[in-house]
Amino acid sequence: MLIETLGTARDLGRLKEILGVMVRHGFGDTVRRLGLADRLERAGQAFNWNLAGDLTRVEPPVQVRLALEELGPTFVKFGQILAGRADLFGPDWIAEFEKLHSRVPAVPFETLRPQLREDLGGEPEEVFAHFDTTPLAAASIAQVHRARLQDGSEVVVKIRRPGIRDVIEADLRLLERLAALADAELPALKPYGPQQLVREFARSLRRELNLAGECRSAERIAGNLVSLPHIVVPRVHWEHTNERVNVQEFIQGVPGGQLDALTPEAGFDRTLLAQRGAQAVLKMIVEDGIFHADPHPGNVFYLEGNRIAFIDFGMVGRLSQRRRDELLQMLLGLVERQPQSVADVLLDWTGNAHGIDLGQLEMEVEAFVDQYHGVPLAQLHLGQMLADVTTILREHHLGLPPDLALLIKAFISLEGMGRNLDPDFHMATEALPLLHQVVRTRYQPRALARRAAQTLRRALATVEQLPDDLARLLRNARRGRLQVGIELAHLKRVGDQIDRSANRLSMALIIAALIIGSSIVMTVQGGPTLFGLPAFGFLGFFGAVVCGLWLVRAIWRSSHHRDDD
Repeated sequence: MLIETLGTARDLGRLKEILGVMVRHGFGDTVRRLGLADRLERAGQAFNWNLAGDLTRVEPPVQVRLALEELGPTFVKFGQILAGRADLFGPDWIAEFEKLHSRVPAVPFETLRPQLREDLGGEPEEVFAHFDTTPLAAASIAQVHRARLQDGSEVVVKIRRPGIRDVIEADLRLLERLAALADAELPALKPYGPQQLVREFARSLRRELNLAGECRSAERIAGNLVSLPHIVVPRVHWEHTNERVNVQEFIQGVPGGQLDALTPEAGFDRTLLAQRGAQAVLKMIVEDGIFHADPHPGNVFYLEGNRIAFIDFGMVGRLSQRRRDELLQMLLGLVERQPQSVADVLLDWTGNAHGIDLGQLEMEVEAFVDQYHGVPLAQLHLGQMLADVTTILREHHLGLPPDLALLIKAFISLEGMGRNLDPDFHMATEALPLLHQVVRTRYQPRALARRAAQTLRRALATVEQLPDDLARLLRNARRGRLQVGIELAHLKRVGDQIDRSANRLSMALIIAALIIGSSIVMTVQGGPTLFGLPAFGFLGFFGAVVCGLWLVRAIWRSSHHRDDD
């Protein structure tokens, strides 16, 4: 159970705070259905139902967004992750999630100083030739200061907020348990995969906490893009970098949001910038399998010579070779108007198709792709096509794997940036040559021979292990140790109900024993009295009344919750 498994009193207090925010923003019915308030009260935490405000005129997406903002940085970031799940949420929800920003004040530098001194091995004013104590930017996890190395190199110093890991871990523990409870108690949320969403979010956030990991991702991507000299990734200064602080090259250029500054007089060619940005991101996704998952204007700078710099690799997407092959098949199907290829890939991706009319889904996907038959390549909006595909999946209550949802978000952001730079930018035109090149490379004789050798090695390894596996299976069967795992849905819920019933029966027996015992004591003369009655008999009856009232209240509340369900 949720309450019983919480590790510390602080977690209980934070849970009470979360539930209070949910009630205040109009989700009291959900709290009741989950039974969380009852469990808090049994754990000794008083809960106030009078917190609910008048939100009847506020749409649910707005209510959720306001609640996430009030709950703080962890939940704001969770909402930002949900903003990329167009396969699960409609446009009105996505629009609200995209409004979420980590509005947090900067930490005073003197608060950061002890941790920074420990990480750098000395005072920042001694380690650096110059260190600006006024932050360039502040976010929920870290803030950035500008500095200059002893050799004169201009750098930015990203410093993790002191104590932020403990705060985030406490919130993640609660989120994971709330998701498990929602999965079990609220069937309407099953298509959204609450536990999978929280696991995806927890992995992403824990990676973001490791500032050295961000730098390793940046260096790996920089190595992959070495063939594109017009793409810049900030250089990492590893001598000053660890988990809580990183030092990277300072990028001096035009921020991605200041498009008015990209004029021919300043030496910029916006059409060329759009093409180069698309080539870089497509290469990361299709060829390399590791890509910048948040290429919004705030993470992009335009440099002289029509170069492009990507910064902030805290959110990075990864694709396996198999996933890249499937993506290649789908993108080619969209660009070349091959509906069957797209339908085949999507049906493989969705995986959990139990209870879904696969024939209807396949027919809708084919009809969607077929509507672009004969449309000139330059008129295809690839990002919008991907968004429309996710809408079809959402209508069938099917969700994409997390890595693909992140990829589609990056694709849509990229095409939007390209069109802002150049209204005549067409992602499909840029993508098709690269897709064909990747296909040709994949089916070259050397590549085919390499994959065949790998497949043969795996097959031989399986055949080699087969006799041992069969012998182990038969040996366990002879010894009666053969086990068959069966998972019954809602079995835990049934067990909880039996446990509660047993507890109430035990309480009823205790009440009966108190009544009988107190009745016998009342007949005994002598001893202390209370209100003219034998004290022990009176206390026994009083305890029986209190326990009886508790039992009646528990039974009433249980039946009330069943009526609500």
